[in-house]
Amino acid sequence: MLRRRAALVTAALLTAALTGCSGGTVPAERTAPSASPKATTPAARPPAGHAPTESFAVGVRQLKLNRDGHRALPVVLWYPARGAAGGAPERSAPAADGRFPVVMFSHGLGAQPEDYQPLLSRWAAAGFVVAAPRFPHTSTGSDGNVLDVLNQPADVSYALTQVLAADEKPDDPLHGRLAVDRVAAAGHSAGGVTTVGLFTAGRDERLDAGIVFAGTALGVGTAFAGAAAPQLFVHGQADEVVDYAAGKAVYDAVPWPKAMLSLPKGDHGRALLTDGAALRVVADTTVEFLRWTLYADAAAKRRLPADATRGGLATLDDHL
Repeated sequence: MLRRRAALVTAALLTAALTGCSGGTVPAERTAPSASPKATTPAARPPAGHAPTESFAVGVRQLKLNRDGHRALPVVLWYPARGAAGGAPERSAPAADGRFPVVMFSHGLGAQPEDYQPLLSRWAAAGFVVAAPRFPHTSTGSDGNVLDVLNQPADVSYALTQVLAADEKPDDPLHGRLAVDRVAAAGHSAGGVTTVGLFTAGRDERLDAGIVFAGTALGVGTAFAGAAAPQLFVHGQADEVVDYAAGKAVYDAVPWPKAMLSLPKGDHGRALLTDGAALRVVADTTVEFLRWTLYADAAAKRRLPADATRGGLATLDDHL
């Protein structure tokens, strides 16, 4: 009975936090109770390097995955491609030469990977392979079982294994194109919960960094564990779904290098979906963060504060 009650409470809180159409908010005190972070080891930093300075054309393709035979997980891949930069992503375009870090992206409740193409294609153009699973119970047109968010960290870890395996397959278009030892996770809203879970209850030690957009720690907790992995939080201070204070509470619990990009006029994340000044600030800031954490590009870290505060659209709490 106690277990059933706990499940019902968790479901209610997750639903309140992540269902955008509800119009409700989740105050800070409703986030999962903070736990003292487990002992962590310093991050194994790659040798100092330089991220690509050129912008790439972008290719897009899909992997059809299925975890345990009953969790269909189609994955959209955006990747650096050959050709002229600046155009729309081209389906199945040949991959550009080089080895590129991988970013796993988790969509929000009632969304799908393609909704985030304006942001994710920018990451690919900057020299990252972006892999975004479509989750079986929280995506567009699914049954909307919000509790299934708690299964999604394992989905992402499974999808990551399959994506990285492509580097060793001679017949795969990404054969020899993946920097398999340089991986980050990112996600929005319910995908933010998923991403936090990948560094707490479902820690995936392959992950070197994380980006949480409008996320909270409901159901996954704040017991960050494992090797240090820098984290960037992005949250609108006018978020109508996940209260800004709730996201800030999770950020405060991170024991590693971290920064929080706050948008005073930002809502729950529409800036991630459409082109505009706010998206450009978010995209440029996250690209510099990924360049620093995955390419070990020190110059990118130095540029990050200026990109974050350009135009006065956002502020940056910087502890990187």
